Amino acid sequence: MVDDRTKQVFTTGEVARICKVSQQTVIRCFDAGKLRGFRVPGSRFRRIPRDALIAFMKENSIPLDQLDSGKKRVLVVDDDEAIVEMFTDLLERDGRFELKTAATGYEAGIITERFRPDMILLDFKLPDVNGNTVCRTIRSNPNYEHIRIIAISGVADPDEVEELRSAGADDFIRKPFDINVVIARMSELLNVA
Repeated sequence: MVDDRTKQVFTTGEVARICKVSQQTVIRCFDAGKLRGFRVPGSRFRRIPRDALIAFMKENSIPLDQLDSGKKRVLVVDDDEAIVEMFTDLLERDGRFELKTAATGYEAGIITERFRPDMILLDFKLPDVNGNTVCRTIRSNPNYEHIRIIAISGVADPDEVEELRSAGADDFIRKPFDINVVIARMSELLNVA
């Protein structure tokens, strides 16, 4: 079964299940223009993008809990397997975070589109691009303005750190780091207790 928390386009049947109404009600709302979406070319099928569904649910005071696990989504972008493994182990045990990982900036872009992270823990030196490029790409997309970015590196000099901040990083942490400091900063930026 596809996870509603990461799915980006829904059928009218899925919307009916999520909103706890009949499929006919969803179709009537769609046809009346109250629920934005599109028709599949050459068919009678309707599809509702995630953003339109959320807007509809908010307008009609329908709880968003079916679309939200309550956990903050975190994307760890680092080509160092030991770092990725450490973050995966600690953040999954923490229980407040849902986690995905990427080893390159390109992979991070693809995962960001599907996963819609609340935070990215970003290594500055990636095999394909540097952290500045990733930050600028994220910040240039209005759909991602909510994403918090913590850049992490052991090799960035003060000028590079300033460039990262200018490119859109919310914070910078130098390697080697104290994992408790990283988790505390994540919690602060994401406003989680």
